Amino acid sequence: GFDRLRAAGIAVEIGLMGAQARELDRGFLSRIERGRPWLRVKLAMSLDGRTAMASGDSKWISGEPARHDVHQWRARSGAILTGAGTVLADDPQLSVRLQHGEEFVPPLRVVLDPGLATVARGKVREGDAPTLYLHAPDAKPPRVMDAERIAVPVQAGRFDLDAVLRLLASREINEVQLEAGATLAGAFLSAGLVDELLLYIAPVLLGERARPLFDGLHIDAMTERLQLQAVDSRRIGDDHRLLLRPRAA
Repeated sequence: GFDRLRAAGIAVEIGLMGAQARELDRGFLSRIERGRPWLRVKLAMSLDGRTAMASGDSKWISGEPARHDVHQWRARSGAILTGAGTVLADDPQLSVRLQHGEEFVPPLRVVLDPGLATVARGKVREGDAPTLYLHAPDAKPPRVMDAERIAVPVQAGRFDLDAVLRLLASREINEVQLEAGATLAGAFLSAGLVDELLLYIAPVLLGERARPLFDGLHIDAMTERLQLQAVDSRRIGDDHRLLLRPRAA
C-alpha cells in the first residue's frame, strides 16, 4: 500500500508518534503480542499505606470524586476482576455508573472463586453487565446458577493467574481492571503480571492494625524492593491519584 501511494507521488512517512500510538492501544497490543490483557490494579489507600480495617471494612477510604473517577476507568476496561474475599466482605456490584450518560460497553465482571462460595452474593450479578465465575476444577456448582462459570487450573491451592489472564484474552478482552484486596493484588504483583497501578491516596490515617496495600510480596531487603515509575499524578477532590507502572528490571 505504501509503494502504491509513493508511486502516485504521495509522500509517506512511517513510525511517526509510534510510542503515543502504542500507549493508546496498549491493551490490544498486549493481547496480540503477549497473549494476555493489560492488567491495571486499582487500589485506594490511607496516608499510612492501609487499604481496609482489620475487619475488612473499607467504605470509604477515598472521597466521592475519586469513586466517580474509578467508573471512568472501569468503562474503558473489558473486564473487572475480583476475588471471592472481596465479594464476601463487600458484596460489590462492580458495574459502571457514569454521571453524564456517556456510552460504553459494560465490562465483564469476573470473580475468582475456587469453591464457588460467593454465588449467594447477588450484587455482582445485578444490572446489564455479564458475570463470569472462575473456579477450581473440583468445585461443586449449585444446581441452579444464573451466571457463566469456567474451571481454570489451580496450583498448590492457588489459581494459575497467567492462565486466568490468557483465558480472558481468548475472549478478546484487552484491558482488565483488578479491584480486590491485598492478597490477590499481591499475588498478581509477585507473579509479574501487573502492568499499571491506579492508586488513590486519601488524606486519612487508619493505623498499624489496618490491612496493607499488598500482601505476600516477601520483601526482606532494600535490594529486593519493587521499583515503580509515575506515569500520571493529579488531584481528584481531596484525594491524590497516581498512575504507576513497574520499572523494567
